[in-house]
Amino acid sequence: MEHLSSSANRYPLVPIMKQHLQHQVFSTLSQLADRSGKEVYVIGGFVRDIFLNRPSKDIDILIIGNGIEFAQQAAKALHVSVSVFKNFGTAMLKYQDLEIEFVGARKESYRTDSRKPIVENGTLEDDQRRRDFTINAMALGLNSQNFGVLLDPFEGIANLKNKLIKTPLDPLETFSDDPLRMMRAIRFAAQLNFSIDDAALKAIAANKQRISIISKERITDELNKIIMADKPSSGFIHLFNTGLLQLVFPQVADLHGVEFIKGKGHKDNFYHSLEVLDNISATSDDLWLRWAALLHDIAKPATKKFEEGHGWTFHGHEDKGSRMVPKIFSQLKLPLNEKMKFVQKLVLLHLRPIVLSQQVITDSAVRRLLFEAGDDIDCLMLLCQADITTKNDYKIKKYRQNFELVKQKLKDVEERDQLRNWQPPVSGNDIMETFGLKAGREVGLIKNKIREAILDGEIRNTLEDGMRFMIEKGEEMGLAPLNSPTIKD
Repeated sequence: MEHLSSSANRYPLVPIMKQHLQHQVFSTLSQLADRSGKEVYVIGGFVRDIFLNRPSKDIDILIIGNGIEFAQQAAKALHVSVSVFKNFGTAMLKYQDLEIEFVGARKESYRTDSRKPIVENGTLEDDQRRRDFTINAMALGLNSQNFGVLLDPFEGIANLKNKLIKTPLDPLETFSDDPLRMMRAIRFAAQLNFSIDDAALKAIAANKQRISIISKERITDELNKIIMADKPSSGFIHLFNTGLLQLVFPQVADLHGVEFIKGKGHKDNFYHSLEVLDNISATSDDLWLRWAALLHDIAKPATKKFEEGHGWTFHGHEDKGSRMVPKIFSQLKLPLNEKMKFVQKLVLLHLRPIVLSQQVITDSAVRRLLFEAGDDIDCLMLLCQADITTKNDYKIKKYRQNFELVKQKLKDVEERDQLRNWQPPVSGNDIMETFGLKAGREVGLIKNKIREAILDGEIRNTLEDGMRFMIEKGEEMGLAPLNSPTIKD
């Protein structure tokens, strides 16, 4: 253990942190480390989260030597199975509620066209040096000689105290070696409400083109984590200012900017969208509702038009935006399922409650909104409230008062007419059987007329009224019922 003590003396030390290693797994690993004659450390996020007072169930164990071999010995001692990933030189096991990953200390070098490193065995110093950020490079000793001793060679504690994201090495080298770290720097800053070191920000801007070698899935995983931050706008502003957003998500970057013609300008839809995203984040932890907030105005650049005597318009941006959603989700490798359809629906409908709040609210308009929104009406209302970003106190008060009227009207109509996830009482089969028709245009026309009549309040939402109306409209189209259904008055 000669190397252990000499290396420990080269690091700034803080008081022993044994109290944070009380779990049984640490004593087992410590005993195994001593028996095997290996230096073993807890490193990375688990150590960082001790100082952030955040619970962590993920533990990274660093071994000076063969990490897989040590993991197999640990699994045997803990009476659990182990998963080995030889290509990555790592192994993982689950013990109680913990997920523990083992890796041997290593040093890495990179080719310019790949983020896959050339890996060699290394020392603790080598391994800490290759870590992404100083706050993730701290380690705690697990051998009996240094159990709980903090090894902090790159001032991780100081950077935590100063709320600063900084790289152990020159950030140009760190980000060039592994470009995903640029996204991770911004993600950590957004999640922890930290600043990013100026040199690191400049290095991200200088290395931004290197992001092209990172898979869409890895990039989107970081985007999702930024979106789920308490204040996601901070992450997107860093992405934009460094030029990364223009490369990984150009549709959002295109929202940026204000254009003036004849002294008339429009709001900056980039910052507006981020404000809406922050607003929704304060009320909901739903990832897909947050995506809807980010994308609700995504088609404004494509629909922007200056009209003489009126100013800037964005007619149809909600419809075009909803049609852009599937392509964006496909490009980012996001799920093309009901989650995408949920975002698409909210983008399409996001203006409807706002329009209702600015005019006389009719039962018909409320019925249609309930019919189209279905079970997503509550999420839609949250989005629309978040979309009120005016700084004019009078307008804010007026919009909020009107919005409360819309919500009450929605509640009243829904309770009375039961239109959430509603289907017209008369089916296509009812129409075909009554008039002896095959599926086709006439059936669709009659069904639509029944639906519109109910939504407009012309007839009640009952089977009896629907059947009576069906026969009436069919006869107007020259259709004769094969048999007159019995209809109660």
